Amino acid sequence: MQDFTGFDPKQAAMDEARALLTRAAEAAAASGALPEKELPAFIVEAPNDSKNGDLASNLAMAGARVFGMAPRKIAEAIAAHLPSLAGTHFTKVEIAGPGFINLFLSPAWYAGVVLAANVQPDYGRTGYGKGERVNVEFVSANPTGPMHLGNARGGALGDCLAAALEWAGYDVTREFLINDAGNQIIKFGKSLAARYLQICKGEDAVPFPEDGYQGEDIRALARAFADANGTAWAEKPAPELQAALVDFALPKNVQGLKDDMAKYRVNYDVWFSETTLHESGAVQRALDKLAERGATYVKDGVVWYRSMQYAAKYGGNKVTRKGQGGEVTDEDKDEVLVRANGVPTYFAADIAYHYNKFVDRGFSRAIDVWGADHHGHVARMKGAMDAIGLDGEKLDIVLMQFVRLMQDGQPVRMSKRTGKAIGLSELLDEVPIDSARFLFNLREPDSVMDFDLDLAVSQDNENPVYYVQYAHARICSILKKLAEDGIAFKGAETAALTLLCEPAEKDLIRHIADFPGEIISAAKNYDPARITRYVTELANRFHKFYNACRVKDAEPGVRAARIALCTAAKNVICSALTLLKVTVPESM
Repeated sequence: MQDFTGFDPKQAAMDEARALLTRAAEAAAASGALPEKELPAFIVEAPNDSKNGDLASNLAMAGARVFGMAPRKIAEAIAAHLPSLAGTHFTKVEIAGPGFINLFLSPAWYAGVVLAANVQPDYGRTGYGKGERVNVEFVSANPTGPMHLGNARGGALGDCLAAALEWAGYDVTREFLINDAGNQIIKFGKSLAARYLQICKGEDAVPFPEDGYQGEDIRALARAFADANGTAWAEKPAPELQAALVDFALPKNVQGLKDDMAKYRVNYDVWFSETTLHESGAVQRALDKLAERGATYVKDGVVWYRSMQYAAKYGGNKVTRKGQGGEVTDEDKDEVLVRANGVPTYFAADIAYHYNKFVDRGFSRAIDVWGADHHGHVARMKGAMDAIGLDGEKLDIVLMQFVRLMQDGQPVRMSKRTGKAIGLSELLDEVPIDSARFLFNLREPDSVMDFDLDLAVSQDNENPVYYVQYAHARICSILKKLAEDGIAFKGAETAALTLLCEPAEKDLIRHIADFPGEIISAAKNYDPARITRYVTELANRFHKFYNACRVKDAEPGVRAARIALCTAAKNVICSALTLLKVTVPESM
């Protein structure tokens, strides 16, 4: 039996179609039917309407200028010189309209798709990425507080993107950067200290920093510290108290981030501490490297990075973005890397961090998922990779637009239970995780998204994830009932799969054939929403097939083939949902 490892049936057919058309055009030129010219670039694709063939090519139209002939005449010459289609994926080739060349797939090709989806456990996986090492960093929420709603979208997007890359043949590392150094940690310490001293001395006796973190979580952490240590720390010097509070509270917050992500079915390979970059000297080494390459200068005791010089290549200097009041233009400027007090900025650490990814850990590509509000930083960060001697093209940034939480058709900003902004943990208490992961991947990352709470908790076909899960459960039920009725299925290998020739059957098989290509496209375009759309449409096409084609009461040979098709659809739905880390029920 054929080895279906890494099998991509649609791509195989497209590659063969291209090869056949190329050979035919060369043969036509050799015979004098076409001028001896270099073939133009041409397209082979699946037309919108399968009545126009399973695949179609514009070779004749693309060659009109090159050959100096009417496209129809070119198409006729190519068709006349096609080699035998025996043993290929095709049964016939037709010319349509002004010169489209339409190719029709053979029953054997359709049968091969069904067989592959039955016998290859990981049908859909390919070797497209050739094992390239890719780092996907996503969420990287500030550890000074709980995760917010935007992290829900970032978590689902980043994790499912990483899964698509893995299925497409890349060697993927999921990473969370813990921002446990810099100004936010200083502010965190001061905020905790103020709340702790208020506990010890009374709120009126201790002012709270104007720029401090106001959340109830800060009060809770300060109270926990007080419960563990009493008031003994109230008389300690401020720096010592703040450091002790950070040492106490930060690990709890980081563990909270890990717990939230685990609850969300996101399991990181690496939790990378920013502090380690400073402690290991990596930040200073990056600064030295930039200085050696002339990418920095010193002015008034401040070390500056020549951002304007390097960011221009990536659209820097002037960046236009969408703001609440319309388009806003951000002027790029050179960036401070080391302040006058000798303390490196976050940007300096960020450069060292990405240098660590590429050089110290050997990733050939780094993908960062950022909120859209970081738009202006993209060109600067990519330019910094060039400045330090790397390739900014190897750093890709996925910008994710914000989420609006909706209920009863109205925006929801506050929790009815707590009166506070809804965070990730509370959202996952209210919404099934299956719904959250699926629905947050329904739209492209750069699309503003409305997350409908009513839809997310509904258990009907209006909810896309329920619709897909129901299709899987329905197929399981069908197969179970057939077995109970004594209809034994001996496996797709023994079925006459070439009998699957009804329009609804072929339509479903063509969609099953698209699965590997959709995963590759999701990986190439950094858009896992392609997977959710694909599997929703797969469920839709299965229902159409099952309503149009009898299974149990069909002639035994056709029945066996249709059972194999049901099993193929079930397996692909299972793989797609598993990729998305959505549960795959066998009954509902």
